[in-house]
Amino acid sequence: MENHENIDRMSTLSQVMETLRKRGIHKEFRMNEQCEMKYENSEKNYQPDELTIVKSYRFEGDSNPDDNAVLYIIQDNEKNVGIIIDSYGADSNYPGEEFDAFLRDIPIQYSDEF
Repeated sequence: MENHENIDRMSTLSQVMETLRKRGIHKEFRMNEQCEMKYENSEKNYQPDELTIVKSYRFEGDSNPDDNAVLYIIQDNEKNVGIIIDSYGADSNYPGEEFDAFLRDIPIQYSDEF
């Protein structure tokens, strides 16, 4: 995947998501109510060591801390690429500690490809 645009210059979550969508990266990894991490339209239950964070983008609202979010680009062992979006600060998209613990256990190996 060639990097034709400098995605790092994007300033909003929606801009980055649109650029990723144009590159074919639009499916999400999500944790369900049973604290299982699933890839969109898949039944596979992922463990942290089956995933890699290859890039992350942090967004901070100018005046409202509720506007803080992070977008992670995730790749699984089969080279499927997707995203995880999480708000951070006082609230998270996921209740409880399970999501945060799972995310901390995913290996990070940043790639210029993304």
